[in-house]
Amino acid sequence: MIEDSWVSIDVETAGPDPSTHALLSIGACLAADPAQGFYVELRPDRDSTDPAAMAVHGLAWERLLADGQQPHDAMLALESWLGEHVRGRPVMVGFNAPFDWMFICHYFWEYLQRNPLGHSAIDIKALAMGWLSVPWRQTSFTSLAQRLALPSSLSHHALDDARQQAELLQRLLQAPRPTRAASAPGQRGRRTRKEATGP
Repeated sequence: MIEDSWVSIDVETAGPDPSTHALLSIGACLAADPAQGFYVELRPDRDSTDPAAMAVHGLAWERLLADGQQPHDAMLALESWLGEHVRGRPVMVGFNAPFDWMFICHYFWEYLQRNPLGHSAIDIKALAMGWLSVPWRQTSFTSLAQRLALPSSLSHHALDDARQQAELLQRLLQAPRPTRAASAPGQRGRRTRKEATGP
């Protein structure tokens, strides 16, 4: 059962590096209750853009400059939402969580000098490896969504994606685990000392 303190978070950005590319939008929802959601678009605070990243989400740079919230206010709003909706310590959950977490962490520390999400997060891809005993290459969103009978495409709207990955997480934790002991991913083909040396 998913704890209420698990929070599904997704971000859209201007590129891959939070030191040079702006965080443009944040979507969050309670993993156990995705209807309880948060969304904010940020005014860009860095000039560099990666055309490939911008093409993925389609957020208009000029509109964000005009209408986006100041990053300080956006991070304060996210912190306030977490305080209102989360019992106990919030734990971030993400799909490929290291990417989203590094932007969230960077912006919390840059603008608020604190991070209410702490220094760790749960990655759904890594969780799927252990839960389903599958190798990393079988943990793409498309592969897992098809396996768990969910839509296999993302809209790249941060709140929609946060809710979709929360649903995937719920389905994953309800999925039966393999009944036979299997080698850990990446360990196939290795022999134990007893197998190598004989009786």
